Amino acid sequence: MAVRSPTNSTTVFILLGLSDIPELRCASLVVFLSIYLITIIGNTIVLTAIISSTCLHTPMYFFLANLSVLEMCYTTITVPNILNNIISQNNIISFWACICQVYLFTLCATTECVLLAIMAYDRYVAICIPLRYTIIINHALCLQLTVTAWASGIVNSIIQSLPTSLLPYCGLNKIKRLYCEVQPLLQLSCSDTYINKILTSVSATVFGVGFMTFILVTYIFIISAILRIPSLSGRRKAFSTCSSHITVVTMYYGALIFMYMRPRSIGSQRMDSVVSAIYCMVIPVLNPIIYSLRNKEVKRAIKKLLPSNYPATHRIENIAGIDKG
Repeated sequence: MAVRSPTNSTTVFILLGLSDIPELRCASLVVFLSIYLITIIGNTIVLTAIISSTCLHTPMYFFLANLSVLEMCYTTITVPNILNNIISQNNIISFWACICQVYLFTLCATTECVLLAIMAYDRYVAICIPLRYTIIINHALCLQLTVTAWASGIVNSIIQSLPTSLLPYCGLNKIKRLYCEVQPLLQLSCSDTYINKILTSVSATVFGVGFMTFILVTYIFIISAILRIPSLSGRRKAFSTCSSHITVVTMYYGALIFMYMRPRSIGSQRMDSVVSAIYCMVIPVLNPIIYSLRNKEVKRAIKKLLPSNYPATHRIENIAGIDKG
């Protein structure tokens, strides 16, 4: 017997993000399983390389290690339940499992916004005031900034998910997504969600617009400093240290802007489902490649972990067009 929520009669939600066509569901199983395995394996290798190599025990790689943990959390929150739905041919998720997904997903999204801003600040200090880098970005500050990022995620996820769990949901609740998020749940509630919408708007303003603006302003100073470097090789070297971060920020915030800041008249719920899948599944797959496999120090650390697999790894790098260190 399903356990009912204390404030309404809803016990389950129906996730409609998956296709009902058997052939497509079979293909989806392969795709989502591949995404999950690649994400976990790729980020685990990067994380292990950073921990095991003393030359990578720097602030930049400390933040990158946190990002790798975050990306594994992203996919673990969503993909296993999607795989279970495909295999069981059942798109039902319980009320409290849905709320749990909302909480954990909001935690990860918030933490990533803050963490990307912290990494932008790290690059700003490294490029704009390099002589004071080790003084400013010290061990204590790294820990404080990282704790702040995760604590912000925990607090914001409570503020968003708790009021959502108390809303009444009436009738058959169909969510046109692959997993549960705050906004689709607010649309399904049969009560006034004014306060909830204010909370989500404040969250989007602070963690979305606010931190995105911080990153943009930071990179204005970074690019200005790079352009003042007299030599072309020096400018290239300086830009290479932040190019990966720029790529990740562009993809992540591009997806968020499309999802939450465009007019509701543009696009469809099916498109929302696709874009939400991109920023919680595809980006975590790409991050190890974008952030690490183009980095000479990380590549060397990974090759030390897998010395017998060097030839295969070397061929894969050539195929992917990865610059040789």
